[in-house]
Parts: sequence; C-alpha cells; structure tokens
Amino acid sequence: MTQDSIVESEPLDVTIVGAGPCGLATAIAVKKRGLSYVILDRGCVTEALTHYPSYMTFFSTAERLEIGDVPFTIPDPKPTRRDALAYYRHVVAHHGLGVRQYEEVTRIERGESAFFVHSRTRDGRETRIASRAVVIATGGFGEPNRLGLEGEASHRRVIHYYKEPYPFFDQDVIVVGGGNSAVEAALELYRNGVRVRMVHFADTLDRGVKPWVRPDMENRIASSEIPMHWTSRVARLGPDTATIVEEGTGAAVEVANDWVLAMTGWRPDAALLQGLGVATDSDTGIPAHDATTMETTTSGVYIAGVIAAGFNANKIFIENGREHGALIAAHLAGVPG
Repeated sequence: MTQDSIVESEPLDVTIVGAGPCGLATAIAVKKRGLSYVILDRGCVTEALTHYPSYMTFFSTAERLEIGDVPFTIPDPKPTRRDALAYYRHVVAHHGLGVRQYEEVTRIERGESAFFVHSRTRDGRETRIASRAVVIATGGFGEPNRLGLEGEASHRRVIHYYKEPYPFFDQDVIVVGGGNSAVEAALELYRNGVRVRMVHFADTLDRGVKPWVRPDMENRIASSEIPMHWTSRVARLGPDTATIVEEGTGAAVEVANDWVLAMTGWRPDAALLQGLGVATDSDTGIPAHDATTMETTTSGVYIAGVIAAGFNANKIFIENGREHGALIAAHLAGVPG
C-alpha cells in the first residue's frame, strides 16, 4: 500500500461490512441516531440475493422482509427474488445510504482509539478507514459446505449454487442435499429436460421443505422419475461418471454424470472476526456476543444478520436479523437497553 492510497480522516462512528438486508438495516438505524458510517461490500448491494435461483419465491411475506419503514408493496402474497432485488435498491436510494460496492475488506486492525478497516476496490486501489466501531454483517455465504471430494474447490463440474436449469439441458446432473434448495432445483431441472438424480446423507427429506413442494418431490421419487440415493454420498468423480456410496453398507454404484450441484448450504466467513480476537464456538459457529446489543467479546465489534446464527442458517433470516441494527445503533448511541 502506498501513502497516497491511505484515506485518513476523523474516525467515523461505525464501519459496516456487508450490504445485505441486515447490513442496510443497521446503516438506517445508525443514520437515524445521527451517527457517521459507511457500508463496504465486496460485491453489489444484496450480493447474496443475486446468486439465488432466478425464479425463486421467498417463504416469508413481503411485510416481514421490510426494512427502514419502507413499505414492500407487491400484488402477490410472497415476493420473488426479482421483487426483493428491486425493493432493497429502492431502500438504499430512499434513505440515501452510503454504500461502497465492490470494495472488499481485507483486514481490520484494532488501534488504541479506533479501528482501521483496510479495503481493496475491484481495480486494486487500497484504502484505510478509521472508525470507532465496526459491524460485521457479511451473511452466511462465506464458504460452501463442501462434499470432501479430491480437488473439489477447483473442480468445474461441482457447483455450489443454482440459478436456472437451462445450462444443464440433456445432461446428467446429481443434486446433493435434501432441503428446499436441493428439492426445488431437482424439480426444475427434471421439468426442463435434465436427467437428474439426488443424493442425500439422511433417509428422508429435510423437515423444512416447503409443504407445497414436498408432495411433488415425494411423487417423483416414488415413480423413479428422479432417482434418490438415501444415506449416501458422492465419493469420487471419473471422466463423465460419478461414484455414489451408500454409507450403511458401503455399496457403490457408478452413474453417468456431467455436473454435481452441491446444495449443501454455506457457512459464514469468520476470518475478520477471528482477526479481531472474537471467539467462535467450534460446534455451532456462533461468534461470542451479547444478544441484547449484538456486541462481541471484543469491545466495539458488533455482528448483524445471519452471521450471528453460525452454522445454522435456518436460525436467523432477514425477518429477525433486520432487528439487530436497532440494537447496535442504540448501544453505540449510549441508549439504555
């Protein structure tokens, strides 16, 4: 980093890392308290939503996804991905939020009287921001839950996100998982000319599968239209094949394969918190924090949104994570809980 690349100024009250719905809600809350802030995100506003399936419909109603007292008005009872993307961009414009997109936070230093947030823009320019507090609101999509295959991270056949079925037409695809993402992807693939089969480590679909989707999936499995390998895993990949192993018996079967969609979930990236000395529970992945203020065990470091759920992404959603910002803003402003 050169001297010219460092931005020195009077410390901000808070730097927010992550421009997802919960990061935006935090910015709105601190702005209402009259606190100075900036939001940094390595991608665009609500980057995670851009990776959701193109035609996804939220389980929650629009009202429960609202932030910043901005009505989320749509004609249908449940919003789509496209609705949400438009809505959160409207929120940013409505509140005039200071979001710096495509600027990745690389590290955070703890000084005597302020934190120094180091970041890098997509063109390689490096900056440093001083702030009295930091909020980590980077969500739950830091690192995929991998399958354990040799060379998986660089294997182009293994994909950890799904948007639409069309790239997979007339090909053999394994969908790994038994939750909503896996089930909905498999059904959409099946109905768009893809030869799809599923592999799941359990012996039944996950409890959280949407009740209007589950019967459809169970019927496809019962009719063998979508072959299901229960209590199994993908053990290895060969040229145009995959080997599936049943955990109980060790029986292996080799099937034709072009792609593996690992719908096995993601986990938060705790690197920034670890660098600040915040302990994370090894079993749950939850950073040590006070749930009434969202402040971690490192004074001045807060968490907001899904990252507070650790490995259990089904514990905190937008609808309850959006409340974290008000707790943080009140604590920063010195308002009693």
